[in-house]
Amino acid sequence: MNAIADAPSRVSVLPLVGGELAFDFTNTSSGRGGPQHKENLRTPEDLVVWARRAMLLAPRDGDYIGKRLAADAALGAQLLERALALREVIYAIGIACARGQRPRRKNIDALSQAHANFLSKAQLSPHEANFAWVWHPEEGVIEAILGPIALSALTTLVQANLARVKQCAGEHCGWLFFDATKNKRRRWCEMEVCGNRAKQKAHRARAQER
Repeated sequence: MNAIADAPSRVSVLPLVGGELAFDFTNTSSGRGGPQHKENLRTPEDLVVWARRAMLLAPRDGDYIGKRLAADAALGAQLLERALALREVIYAIGIACARGQRPRRKNIDALSQAHANFLSKAQLSPHEANFAWVWHPEEGVIEAILGPIALSALTTLVQANLARVKQCAGEHCGWLFFDATKNKRRRWCEMEVCGNRAKQKAHRARAQER
């Protein structure tokens, strides 16, 4: 039994340290490909809990979606399947950017197509001094959750300095984040977690050498 995989999902308490909604979404999984892999999106309900925490859903919308999913297991299964597929596409793009590489064409096309599909259920509505795309769950549950995430990823690709997209250097982490620091030297998703673990590991190594 894998104790890491079998541990309870942490979606309700996951730190939102990605700097972009899209990266916070990819960070619902950590340690990909290794023995410390931890998947936190295991059920459609996990996704709704995370979306509430990320302030992607208003309380009323979250309640509505929760009721829809409780009454329609097929909708929940489709939501989770499409969410995980979108997450891995965004993660693959983010990893390429963090390594200074050009993302693969197939991933860019997949993200672009997903965004176009989600826009079919969105409305361009006044927002503060301009306009913004808005999704209403009554028009589409899947689009209301995944639409803003895809938009965040595309906006980052189009408007941001991709040299600031980074991957946490922490062991068994792999989280993505947008480095908004002035000196562009951020290395960790959280200094208090991965940064301190790295410091402690280095300290133990130096002690053993002595």
